[in-house]
Amino acid sequence: MANTKKLLVALALVLIFGAPALAAGIGNTSQAEHHQKHDQTMLLNRIQTGVPQLIFKDQEGQEETYLPISPDAAIMLNGETVGIESLHPRDQLKLTFDETGRVTQVAALRVISGAVLEVDQEKITVTPDYLEKFTYIITPGTHFVRGKNNLKASDVIRGDHVNIMPISNSVALNIEVKQENALTQFWHNLIKNLFKPLLLFFYFGFLIVLLRVPFEFPYAVYQGLTIYLLVAIGWHGGEELANLSRASLAQAGLYMIVGFIANLLVGLAAWQFLKRVKKLRAIDAATVAGYYGSDSAGTFLTCLGVLQTASIAYAAYMPVMLAVMEIPGCLVCLFLVSRLRRRGMDANGNMPGEPGYEAPLEPTLIEQGNKLEVESETTAEVHKGGTINLELLREIFLNPGLFLLIGGIAIGFISRLQGPGITEADDQLFVSLFQGMLCLFLLEMGMNAARRIRDLKAAGKTFIAFGLIAPNLFALFGILVTSLFSHLLNQPLQLGTYVLFSVLCAAASYIAVPAIQRLAVPEASPTLPLAASLGLTFTYNVTIGIPLYLVISETVIRLFPVV
Repeated sequence: MANTKKLLVALALVLIFGAPALAAGIGNTSQAEHHQKHDQTMLLNRIQTGVPQLIFKDQEGQEETYLPISPDAAIMLNGETVGIESLHPRDQLKLTFDETGRVTQVAALRVISGAVLEVDQEKITVTPDYLEKFTYIITPGTHFVRGKNNLKASDVIRGDHVNIMPISNSVALNIEVKQENALTQFWHNLIKNLFKPLLLFFYFGFLIVLLRVPFEFPYAVYQGLTIYLLVAIGWHGGEELANLSRASLAQAGLYMIVGFIANLLVGLAAWQFLKRVKKLRAIDAATVAGYYGSDSAGTFLTCLGVLQTASIAYAAYMPVMLAVMEIPGCLVCLFLVSRLRRRGMDANGNMPGEPGYEAPLEPTLIEQGNKLEVESETTAEVHKGGTINLELLREIFLNPGLFLLIGGIAIGFISRLQGPGITEADDQLFVSLFQGMLCLFLLEMGMNAARRIRDLKAAGKTFIAFGLIAPNLFALFGILVTSLFSHLLNQPLQLGTYVLFSVLCAAASYIAVPAIQRLAVPEASPTLPLAASLGLTFTYNVTIGIPLYLVISETVIRLFPVV
């Protein structure tokens, strides 16, 4: 017992007198680790003048770190001595500190990556995003290389991808050339995307169904993920919109009108083809056309993930475009089905000449005051048409997916107008976690797509071919529309904007239009449209389509540049 008391007293003394020293030791270790961390290469965010400081951000892009720099610090940029004003954001800096923690030496590395716009014996112009342009002087000392082979300026052609290491006076020191034809570029994009976590989760979901693993993705979790992703993409889009100038907002408004018309035309073009498919009823052809005249939030989200991973820029207003281009398909579906009803469609959705068609009953006479009027199923429906139209309008413009997306945009926009500090804490949820949540969403999408493919057996080979070929045609249409829009405005657009617009044209709905169909077109097949949009088109777009549209977009930009 006495020994126990002595042990407790000794322990107490250690805690009382040793805790401060332990805390100090921990603090010193943290400081040492802090300096050791900053001895590594860091990406410069900006420079603070006055009392010179280098400012960096953490990996999540949230917290800033301020490092004081000595007035007589030695600064090297790509091997050349320069002043602190020559450093640019995104330069990679290797730092050396003195005992007080001030930066005494900076070794900066700057590499500009992009596509060649112009090149001759004296200069080369490149663009990293088809908006910004950088021109560098070529001197006899400029070193051209591709792999292990040395090149000359005349070996470089427009459209080649290059990495340029410049020095401060805009002279190109080293130019690494990556020459790829469109096919090779597509193959590289495809291989890079096929094994990214996004697509691996999609394949994993497919595999669960194919191997008949007894697993069901909880529907409540799927709903939660859908809510999160729609609000998150709206939030981030709203934040970016708040930073746009008035001119950019005007451009966004014009582009949205163009996008709305483009998807109307896509829906009508799909109808022109599908109504000729023999095994497809007219009402099912009209419904499927409506699906393709809308867009797909899942495909758009996947494309965003691919672009962000590849650091490809896109216009900040594209999330708003997602909301705008979802509506035309709903209108196309309602318009085409109303025409079919006027042409004699029966109660089961069959048209005259189609198997199972049942002629409507003879009209009956009903008394209205002193007059007799003919009432049929159609006129009876017209009597309550006001209510039906109101429900449809609510379903189109206030469907949950569209409303959540628009709400997220509005909240992000209003919040960001009040300053970055207002949205900084919420960005950790809506921006930092986005990729991980998208992976789980694609797991469920893979499972759903695998199940829908089974529904294609009765549709025939022509219908299956449409689900795989049509996205390419509609995507090419979207790319050409974007190029024409860019030329009419005489304003270049980012490569990512081309790709996202093409995806919005190529994708087919599986959220908004099915909700409209359930309310307004109950006679149509509930499985065939989803089998095409989710089982075929979604699967094709997220695996092969996005890398292909990326190559086509870049080729169109190179062939028809906006000067």
